Amino acid sequence: MVNPWLAMESGADPVERTRTVRRAHEEFLAGGPVAQPVRQVVADSWRRSASARATLDGPAPIDLDESELRAYRDAHPLARAMPVFRDLLGTIAHDGAHLLAVCDPQGRLLWVEGHPGVRRHAERMNFVAGARWDERHAGTNAPGTALAADHAVQIFAAEHYNKRVQQWTCAAAPLHDLRTGRLLGAVDITGGDHLASPHSLALVQATARAAEAHLAAYPERTAPAAHLTVLARDEAGLTTDGRRLRLGPRHSEIMLLLARHPEGLTGDRLAALLYGDREVRPVTLRAELSRLRQVVGPLLDSRPYRLTRAVETDLGLVEAELAAGDVPAALRDYRGPLLPASEAPGVRRLRSVLEGRLRRAVLAHRDPETLRLWTDTPWGEHDLEVWEALAEVTYPGDVRAASTATRLRTSYALPPTRRHRTPPPPTPLLPPPPSPATFVQRPRP
Repeated sequence: MVNPWLAMESGADPVERTRTVRRAHEEFLAGGPVAQPVRQVVADSWRRSASARATLDGPAPIDLDESELRAYRDAHPLARAMPVFRDLLGTIAHDGAHLLAVCDPQGRLLWVEGHPGVRRHAERMNFVAGARWDERHAGTNAPGTALAADHAVQIFAAEHYNKRVQQWTCAAAPLHDLRTGRLLGAVDITGGDHLASPHSLALVQATARAAEAHLAAYPERTAPAAHLTVLARDEAGLTTDGRRLRLGPRHSEIMLLLARHPEGLTGDRLAALLYGDREVRPVTLRAELSRLRQVVGPLLDSRPYRLTRAVETDLGLVEAELAAGDVPAALRDYRGPLLPASEAPGVRRLRSVLEGRLRRAVLAHRDPETLRLWTDTPWGEHDLEVWEALAEVTYPGDVRAASTATRLRTSYALPPTRRHRTPPPPTPLLPPPPSPATFVQRPRP
């Protein structure tokens, strides 16, 4: 029996297979059914891709910028499996003109490694770390389809939904947490047509199983030894070694900035993040740090100023949920602005970036309940764009959203938009006027 997850049976002509599959792809895009010899797993993926309106010839979108990517993947469980991936696939990828890629459950590429020339070629279609390669955004491809089908799979040349990707062949396998069964992501190898063989699929499957066993050998994570709460609070709360501390405003800023820079900060850099362009004597900062050390003890070190162990924050939790695409959870855990009374430049930037990311995610999510949650907050009740988005996804059922959007447009002196005008009240039914034929003029006396 032919393995349906393999791209080609033994002895098949890759040139002929490319020609027939490409013809079937064109017929499908023209509105026809999926014809032979397209495999069922590929046909199902084409239909999902078409339903999601995945791009047909554009690059995959970049979902995470460099700083977001670094923070997200450093905390991701698959980071601990990278030695296994590199040991089993890395050398093969580099020497054989292939690429090794690892993605999260949402199809975000976290690592892309391998032959430099192949990497440069792949960059043209955004096959890079931080890009989104699930089927919804990139169409049929090995990592995205392996995640959708929860099974190891090869995708050969013209089987890719996106025409820009049809010169590539790839094989990928999903990875799970063996304790819970939770999907962690997928490992992929990408290159030329020669990857359309049973060996490449078996290799990624074996690599995935080895990585799962490697991760299962780690002890389960325990609660962090230190946690900093900074959202919707002017004075941060610090939990460390079983103690709960309330920090003053300046100490709150310092702890947050050091938690965001685990590598440490020089005195000059920390002063710039705290005071900006203000003239502040170095002794002032040293005095603040000395007082903070009396509160937090050995958690604070110097040369450079740094925290001696990881301190997790509620800010980091919201960022991780946004990176994972869980917008409702991020909105639920976002209790308010970050240290709202702080004027420290470093804190103000973190506050602005988080608010912007969360708001963009709410708008992109397009879920009525999520949009309503935002408009029900003090920072969202006057947000015209969100009200208009809510009106668009719920109209005509939610007249309040359309009415509020119209009212806000008026208060902001903006021209009305046809999409969200409040419907006019129904015209009352009046008796018809008398017809000229029945109107009789009485004679004057």
